[in-house]
Amino acid sequence: MSEPMKTARLVILVITSTIVTACTSGGGFVSVDQKFGRDKTASGFHLVREGETLYSIAWRYGLDYRELANANSISSPHTIYPGQKIDIDYTAAEAARAPRVTVRNPSNSPPTAVQPKVAKPKNGHISPKPVPTGPVSGWQWPSDGKMIGRFSTRKPVNKGIDLAGSMGESILAAAAGTVVYAGTGLRGYGNLVIIRHNEKFLSAYAHASRITVSEGQEIKAGGKIAEKGSTGTDKVKLHFEIRENGKPVNPLKYLPKRRGGG
Repeated sequence: MSEPMKTARLVILVITSTIVTACTSGGGFVSVDQKFGRDKTASGFHLVREGETLYSIAWRYGLDYRELANANSISSPHTIYPGQKIDIDYTAAEAARAPRVTVRNPSNSPPTAVQPKVAKPKNGHISPKPVPTGPVSGWQWPSDGKMIGRFSTRKPVNKGIDLAGSMGESILAAAAGTVVYAGTGLRGYGNLVIIRHNEKFLSAYAHASRITVSEGQEIKAGGKIAEKGSTGTDKVKLHFEIRENGKPVNPLKYLPKRRGGG
């Protein structure tokens, strides 16, 4: 093959490679696995950003918030600060051995310089009320609407269920608990609310058009927490998850059976 032909072939290969890379890494497309995967960082640490709580970080990586807190020596009320490094690559044994002490602000700046300006509890400050123990009672459906996505651990992965609905329709707490996250910091979830029901169980409500509760707020089962929307997705729906000890479980194991099964 002549030199000009070799050069032309090399140019074609480079252009083709660039186009394929752009199509797979750009354009805003997010696969289901990327959307709900652990998204582990290469360093093994998560750098806290403004608005995040220990619960939202644990949710992002599929971790038990209690182990995460213990591994990083963060005691109740689980206060964290922007700029703080959180170890997310600990082992369960390491978490069990770690001493439980209160973490102080690691930033050299005054504490007031890193607090959110929005009118809600300070970043990560959740009321240190005793957390209920034992099973969660009175689970109920967080909204009406046909189920358009079922829990699945196989591809395409779905770590919860998806319920259809109309814009602005009420989203209700599936059980009584405390709001431990209300924001937009988790990729693929849009406007998201996370509720802690007891030491083992949390639930999440994603893609809301509007959140009507704030972090630290106590909520009763059936209480309105948000309104349905399409933030972080391509259609109006509610993505609902239940996690036990940090791991996704099938919500249908806990929710009452519906008439018709839909």
